[in-house]
Amino acid sequence: MRYQISGKQIDVGEALQTHVRDDLDLVMAKYAQRPTEAIVVFSKNAHQFACEATVHLSTGLTVQAKAHDTEIYGAFDSCNEKMEKQLRRYKRRLKDHHRTRSEPVESFGAASYILASDQDGEESDTDTLQPIIVAEMETKIPSLSVGEAVMQMELAGAPVLVFRHEGKDGLNVVYRREDGNIGWIDPRT
Repeated sequence: MRYQISGKQIDVGEALQTHVRDDLDLVMAKYAQRPTEAIVVFSKNAHQFACEATVHLSTGLTVQAKAHDTEIYGAFDSCNEKMEKQLRRYKRRLKDHHRTRSEPVESFGAASYILASDQDGEESDTDTLQPIIVAEMETKIPSLSVGEAVMQMELAGAPVLVFRHEGKDGLNVVYRREDGNIGWIDPRT
């Protein structure tokens, strides 16, 4: 597995990097057979350290977790525990997913934009229906079954996931509803 361990405006020493590699190796060996890449980013906000970890699995699924603590090692340990809990919860489905899928998850590129919000809710003199684009990025839209999409959304901790339903042409959306259930938007084509 390839590791990318970094810090935002803080120095991440060799001892912490070794700790991260060893602990992630233990969790991944137990729950996910073929992880390809781990990205761990540490930052500091006032008196607390934050740890954000993302592990990409060879099937195309992604596991993400975030945690805060007053100690940098504690932040990583909490983050690692959250990731382990997610993987433990989905272990059977991940293993079943490996058996039925011989190829990695296919994905295609799409543009992702960040739009500016109205300042203080006031409308400007040049108000049009065209939003102001603040940033533009490239993103991937995976081709998944509905069950895999729900699992990916929950592993990533995201409120919504856009995906292409396998065997169909249109884009689908799964999202977490206010009542705690999962919603699925499947356009008729």
